[in-house]
Parts: sequence; structure tokens; C-alpha cells
Amino acid sequence: MSAQLYPAAKDLAKVLWQHHTVYRERDGGMVIRGEHVQRWISLGVAGTRGDVRIRAGLILDGGTTAPARTETVVPLAAGTAEMAAACRRLLADLTSAAEPPTSTRPAREPRPPKAPKARRGRGRGRGRRVVAWILGVAAISAITLYALAAYSASLGG
Repeated sequence: MSAQLYPAAKDLAKVLWQHHTVYRERDGGMVIRGEHVQRWISLGVAGTRGDVRIRAGLILDGGTTAPARTETVVPLAAGTAEMAAACRRLLADLTSAAEPPTSTRPAREPRPPKAPKARRGRGRGRGRRVVAWILGVAAISAITLYALAAYSASLGG
């Protein structure tokens, strides 16, 4: 069955998009990518009766694919025209789902801009780090002087 998917995918890709890429998935299914429309379609075996599971999804920035948003099952024997119609329905559903919903409520009035806040001095955190370094160096110096004094006292000096 998966051997029949490749010719079906090639024919379907030619019908759907002029510019496309067709490749095989690891599970034996076929993927049709339409980079110019930022959409993909996947054809896979659905059961043992000769059905094809068709899924559609978006291509994200950078070329990665988002998970499928819509899917349907069509018999492979139905032919390219019926599969293309099913794909177009999925792509239409995908496009309508990708658009932001329109609101029936009136838009709120924009709020007046807030007054700018007074800028704090740059490096407030930097001052704390400097103080911490100074205290650390002072502590290490005090410990070192104490150790040297104890050592010289033990030598009898």
C-alpha cells in the first residue's frame, strides 16, 4: 500500500501547488511541502482497506513543521481529483484556523500613555558586586595577616 502512495503524492502535488517538494517519511508515508504557502500535507496508510490518511499543517519560520491541525481519511481508489478536493478542504480549514478570530465587541479606547519613570542610576547591581569584591578581598587579607602573625609567633619572632 505504501508503494502506491508515492505516485499518488506526486500527482496530488502537481494538482495542488506548482512549487512543491515530495519526500518519504520514516513510517512509509509521503509529505508534500509547499514552501511558498507555508503549508504541508502528509499522506499515510490508514488501516488495511486501502484508505489514505491525509493530514495538513503549517511550516514555521526556519522550515520546521508544526504538528498537523486537520486530518481526514480518503480511499486511495477515489483518485487524484477527490484527494485534491479533500486536501483543499483541509488547507481551507487550516487557513481559517490560522487567522485570528474576529471579535463582535467594540474595541476599547486606547489608554493614555503612562508618565515616564525616572531612570535609576545605571550599575546599581554593579555597585553591590564591587562592595562584595572589596569585602571578600578584605576578609582574605585579614585571614592571611592572622596566619602570618601566628606563623611568625610560633617561630619566636
